[in-house]
Amino acid sequence: MKPIIPFEPIRSASIPAGEQWTYQVKWDGVRILAYGDGPEIKLFNRRLHERTAQFPELTRRGYCSASSFILDGEVIALAADGKPSFHEVMRRDGIRRLDRIPQARLEVPIAYMVFDLVYCGGEWVNGRPLKERQQLLSEILIPNEHVQPVASHADGQALFEAVCRQGMEGVVCKDLNSAYAMNGKDGRWVKVKNYGDVVAVIGGFTLRDGIVNAVMAGLYHEGMLVFIGKVGTGKLTAADWRKLTGTLMGLRSADCPFVRKHPDMRGAYWVKPLVTAKIMYTEWRRHEGRMLRQPSIQAFVDVPPETCVFE
Repeated sequence: MKPIIPFEPIRSASIPAGEQWTYQVKWDGVRILAYGDGPEIKLFNRRLHERTAQFPELTRRGYCSASSFILDGEVIALAADGKPSFHEVMRRDGIRRLDRIPQARLEVPIAYMVFDLVYCGGEWVNGRPLKERQQLLSEILIPNEHVQPVASHADGQALFEAVCRQGMEGVVCKDLNSAYAMNGKDGRWVKVKNYGDVVAVIGGFTLRDGIVNAVMAGLYHEGMLVFIGKVGTGKLTAADWRKLTGTLMGLRSADCPFVRKHPDMRGAYWVKPLVTAKIMYTEWRRHEGRMLRQPSIQAFVDVPPETCVFE
């Protein structure tokens, strides 16, 4: 089966209300679609990059009874506090040396949280209403220690408040009458976040004792890289910062890639804008010209830099 680009929710500041809506936890993971055809299962992310080798736990046929299928969901990993951690799951998703996977399986257990069904038993079901796809999914999915269905809830506001109390990412609100639009993005699916996050481009860095201690992040606007903040905190370990130092040193450039300089850039070294990272923040400081408040790095991600633009 040819991989598809999945349906995406749009952002909203409020929870939509009405009987046609259902609500699910937004897991802080990696979007993965599982393609089953006969005995074989392959995994692809939203950008159509194969991830079968990275998550071998999901290649066993026993968790779905359909002869062929396309499942949509998120692969998650838990931090020490028991909450989903994007940084942890990226330790698995980012593996490129396959000999490291057996050890990574022991260090970072994963779970596949399945929330939709696109293809089933030789038939495309993406045109059916979500409520029918959910019913069909419940009939063919066989949960195990690595595969679980995502629960749906009737009270979106109560779910969002519970998610906020737990410090989790947010909720996704879905119209039960909606079809699944491949490579689509519209208001039939809405995400409401407890905190903001953005994938940004790294254009520079500062050093402390020869190790990177902060990066200069930016987003593109009309082809120009706009500085959005200096980021020196987050989920990175000391080993991560050392690895980042080697990467950025190899990308050094004499030219500042940002369209304008900012006082927070003082002492920065410039790099070619090729590295991208997921950055969490509390809000935009718009009075300072679209700057992030309390930014922190979650993980480095494999995203084309030119796609990192202001929404």
